[in-house]
Order: sequence, then C-alpha cells, then structure tokens
Amino acid sequence: MLKPSDRVSDADTDAHPAADSPAPSAASAQQSMPKRSRSAPARRTSKLFVLDTNVLMHDPSSLFRFEEHDVYLPMGTLEELDNHKKGLSDVARNARQASRFLDEIVSNAVADIGAGIPLRDKAGERPQGRLYLQTEAISGELPATLAAGKTDNQILSVVRHLQKQQPQRDVILVTKDINMRIKARALGLAAEDYFNDKVLEDTDLLYAGVTRLPADFWEAHGRDMESWKKEGHTYYRVRGPLVPKLLVNEFVYDESGERPLYALVKEKAGRGAVLETLRDYGHAKNAVWGITARNREQNFALNLLMNPAIDFVTLLGQAGTGKTLLALAAGLTQVLDDKRYSEIIMTRVTVPLGEDIGFLPGTEEEKMQPWMGALEDNLDVLNASDESGGEWGRAATRDLVRSRIKVKSLNFMRGRTFINKWLVIDEAQNLTPKQMKTLVTRAGPGTKVVCLGNIAQIDTPYLTEGSSGLTYVVDRMKGWPHAGHVTLARGERSRLADHAAEAL
Repeated sequence: MLKPSDRVSDADTDAHPAADSPAPSAASAQQSMPKRSRSAPARRTSKLFVLDTNVLMHDPSSLFRFEEHDVYLPMGTLEELDNHKKGLSDVARNARQASRFLDEIVSNAVADIGAGIPLRDKAGERPQGRLYLQTEAISGELPATLAAGKTDNQILSVVRHLQKQQPQRDVILVTKDINMRIKARALGLAAEDYFNDKVLEDTDLLYAGVTRLPADFWEAHGRDMESWKKEGHTYYRVRGPLVPKLLVNEFVYDESGERPLYALVKEKAGRGAVLETLRDYGHAKNAVWGITARNREQNFALNLLMNPAIDFVTLLGQAGTGKTLLALAAGLTQVLDDKRYSEIIMTRVTVPLGEDIGFLPGTEEEKMQPWMGALEDNLDVLNASDESGGEWGRAATRDLVRSRIKVKSLNFMRGRTFINKWLVIDEAQNLTPKQMKTLVTRAGPGTKVVCLGNIAQIDTPYLTEGSSGLTYVVDRMKGWPHAGHVTLARGERSRLADHAAEAL
C-alpha cells in the first residue's frame, strides 16, 4: 500500500523536476510554458438549463439556484404554471409564488427581455446567470410519434432547437418527470433531475446519532482524562483524534470490555469533549409509563425524550422499532406524572396508502381519527401495562389519558403557537422541508417537538429519501445543543414483522 507521500500523479511528476536535475532558467521555463498559461484564462461557458413546470411547482426559488448558469423558460412552462395556480394545495401555492418571482424579475428588467434578464439575489442565493423567456415561436423537429399538442413534447422541441442554435454550450432539460427525462435521452437531449432540494445523495450517509467507539479509543483519548460524578451521572473529559468527528448530543458506546459504556457527548471544544453516562431505561426501576427499553437504541431514544434540556427529537426506524410507543410513553409520563407539559398534541400527514375513501364526517378531531390508528394501538399497549387499580383503574386511566391527548390536522397549523406542549409529528417522512419548517416553528416556550418516521416508506409524490423533510431536519439540526437524533435499528414488534421488513 502506498503512503500518502508516494501517491504522486503524472501531473505532479511533470510539474516538479527531480531533485538531482538542474533547475531550468527563466528563459527556458518561459519557452516551455504552454501558450494558454501566458494568456488570461478563458471564461468557462455557462450552461443553459431549461426548466420544466414541475420544478417550479416543487421549488419556486429554483430560478435562483443555478449559480452562474443561465435559466430558460419555454412558453409551455408558463402556460402550465398558469393552469396550476388556482387552489389551496402546496402545488398551487408554489405555482403562485413562482409567478410572483417571475413578475418581479420581468418588471425590474431594464434591458431587452430577449437578451436575458440578470437574476438578482433571492432565497439566500447569489445567482450570476440570466433568465431567458421564449419570445418567438419554435417548431423543433420531433418524431411523428410524439403528439405535437402535448406540452411536454413542446418543451422537448424547444430544448432541441436551443441545442442546435447554441452548439457551443450545454443545453440541459431539468425536470422531475421521470418519463420526460427518458424521452429526452431517447432523443439525444441532456436531461437531469432537480437536485438542489436533496439533502443527501446517499441516505446511507445520513446522520445516525450513534457512534461505536474503536477498540483503542481509551489508549488514544484517555491519557489526560478527567472523570467526576454529578447527579447520578459519570462524566469523562477526553481529548484525541476522534473528538472532532463527534457532535454534541451524539451517543457513543463501547461494549468490548466487561462493563460496557453508553454515553452522550455533552460538550465539545476542539479536540476535547465531555462524555456523560446515560440512565439505564432498560431496567424496571426506570420504566417509563410501564415501558422499558428493549435494545441499545431504544435506551438512547428514551434518554433524549426524557431530557428536559432537549427541545427537538427525531427518531428514524423501520416499522416495529417502537418510535410511536416510546414517544407516547415519555409524553404521558411528563404530562401526567411530572406535570412538565400541559398536553400531548399528535399530528401526521394525511396521505392515503391506497385509494382515497372520500370525505370524512365530523369535527377536525373526528376526521383525523381514521389516520390515528397507530395512536390507538399504542395507547392499548400502554394501558395494558398499567396493572394498578384493576379494571376500574385502567378505565379511569384510559379516560384521563385520552383527555390529555389532542389530535390535530396539519392543514390548520399555520399561524398557531403551542406553549408548553408535547408535540408529536408522526409519519414525518411525508413532509416537504417547507412543511417541516412550518410545523417546527409553531413551537412556543416550553414545547418539545418529536418527529417520527421511516424514510423508506414515503407516499408523497415528488419526495424521495434524499429530499424528505425528515431527512432535512435530521441533517440541519445535528450538533445543536438542544436537539438529538437516534436511528432505531432493531424491530421489536414481532418476529413476523421483523422478518417481513427484511425479506419482503
């Protein structure tokens, strides 16, 4: 295996003469220098991105996210944008916002529209490109099998026309329509998905919130270690090469020795960090509403849920890992026993798995009940775990619990402020980053937000594992001293559910 110093590329070999060879004179060096080195570097030709309508309806600020490259809008895109601007859905709202951006850009244009309009700063971006609108009729040559009246085919003809008109630059169609990308590539046209909204290209790189310490951790980090005890926890101050890779509120564990270590990164500064040992919620004496942790990750999750200093918790995991059960058990304990929060608020995205069954009668809470089957199932488990008071006691507890849990719809969340609440957002993988921001910013003083989900089960169109709102908040909130995340690894529902999750 080559050392880092041995890995010398061909370019490095050419650029640096051997140590025993004489240094070239200034004149010979100038003669051997390529001509393009003496002249000023040529400006790289910017790309021209042709936007499909679904890109603007997915992210209205996409106009400003192509940096130094130019953006082209065909007339078909503008017509489709106009057709989708009516309604109360997110798609309609985004279409209206995109239209406002375009109106602002065109209204402030001082030059000829045909020459391109410089894009100004918007949405935190600093674009340097220009916006081009289709100002003339374009009838590109397409195969006769493609219907001329279809908007998608009109946009493809525009892309082909621009490709022939400007052969010196890359003309790329940007669309979230998979079939349109396939058609474009079949016609020899460059086509891409819109990637700017993706947090990660590979979800395997998503922050897990848990790190296993290497076998030599204490040899490398424990030379100047300090330790002390406070309020039932043991603290270790360590320094070493692994510390810069850790994040605040990240869990670390070492199970190699006789006494395993489970700890939380409490503080971090440079190459030094403070580790805090955890409370063992797997022991019956620390049961939370009759529930004990069945595995390592569940213990980590309960340490986050029961910590009043943590305001925002995200739990990821496949079906049956106990996300909803842990969140409800911790919420009931802190609402009814500790009186830390006034009530539990449950909400989730109402995206059906199959065909929609139509309108539902009743009040807001009654309409949400069919969507809250997971809540009812977990309440049955929690109620069965309460063995005090017999049947009458369990009935009284059930009524008390239901009086402290409110079920709310996402449709009425805008403008609200939740004070001193335990807010649980279930099936959060179906939220867009914008919806997630709207929900999390509803939290007022004393409120704790818990987001639950499985990014492998996304039912919302145009959302992927990399662009889900749940992936977005996990990545953006990591390392904040008042936020924590755990990816639950083991299913605890049943052996059938565990095997089905892996085999099917």
